[in-house]
Amino acid sequence: MSSNTFGVLFRATTWGESHGPAVGVVIDGVPAGLELEPGDIQRELDRRRPGQSAISTRRKEKDRVRILSGVFQGKTTGAPISLMVLNEDVQSGPYEATKDMLRPGHADYALMRKYGFRDWRGGGRSSAREQLGRVAAGAVAKKVLARRAMTIVGFTRQVGSLRIADDELDLSAVEKNPVRAAHQAKAVAMQAMIEKVRKGGDSIGGVVEVIARGVPAGLGEPVFDKLSADLAKAVMSIGAVKGVEIGDGFKLASMKGSQSNDPIGKKGFQSNHAGGLLGGMSTGQDIVLRAAFKPTPSIAKTQATIDLDGREVKMRLQGRFDPCVCPRAVPVVEAMVALVLVDHVLRQDAYARP
Repeated sequence: MSSNTFGVLFRATTWGESHGPAVGVVIDGVPAGLELEPGDIQRELDRRRPGQSAISTRRKEKDRVRILSGVFQGKTTGAPISLMVLNEDVQSGPYEATKDMLRPGHADYALMRKYGFRDWRGGGRSSAREQLGRVAAGAVAKKVLARRAMTIVGFTRQVGSLRIADDELDLSAVEKNPVRAAHQAKAVAMQAMIEKVRKGGDSIGGVVEVIARGVPAGLGEPVFDKLSADLAKAVMSIGAVKGVEIGDGFKLASMKGSQSNDPIGKKGFQSNHAGGLLGGMSTGQDIVLRAAFKPTPSIAKTQATIDLDGREVKMRLQGRFDPCVCPRAVPVVEAMVALVLVDHVLRQDAYARP
């Protein structure tokens, strides 16, 4: 299986399977001399960790990170940084009953057509547990970006049909509720919605939004390596993401140019319909990106599918699943945005203008 590495100058290679002994990431291209300790990474992993609340998977993992290389006396050496987290609460038994069936909504069918073989224990590499390595790498990327005064904040914007309006956004509420919603009252309603679909053996989708602040103008390559294109690819590579929009996104299709253009004055841009990106490059405004997540495909309802011999069967999944991926996906989307930004920062540095 190829394509496990992301980035050009700042490269992250994730490894491990959901029900294997461990998962992790190898990061190459981190500048030497960056202060880095396990706590910097652990804070981000704790935000993604399973079993945080009643609306997440019941899988219990401590997700304690170990730094195996690339750090000496609390600083990066410039060598590859290898990070590892042990899988401690693996329960593969429930998957035995459906190992010869192709789960609807999962990667099972495509994997079998591509390889003729798959790891049926929780999805293997296609499991959301692979994302732990992304979050760990993103934590390091955020440290590099912080030295350039860049910050990234994500939140749940929507669950099902319940959406937080622009004038309701309260970023101070994000880490104060289990949904990671940017509105405390809406978070309560979102949590109730998620708990209701869980009790009904179902799941629900939603939208995660990320805002990157302090990004300098001019990041990105004008043609195929547009910053917008790389951000879209990065976020679309996250499992369960089915749509990405930047700025006003799909709303722009119903607007006129006189409405969608962002006027420029002596004090800079007067609006940000473009979401901080023009011509594939950053404008210096906040980069605003949203990711649409489909409902978790693992549900407790009986579904129609086929087995490995092509026979029609009925299946009911057993296991521990998230009824909505958005709360734990927030740090994952943040991480992928951070990885793209730090890579383009290093690429911009390489130009070394005279």
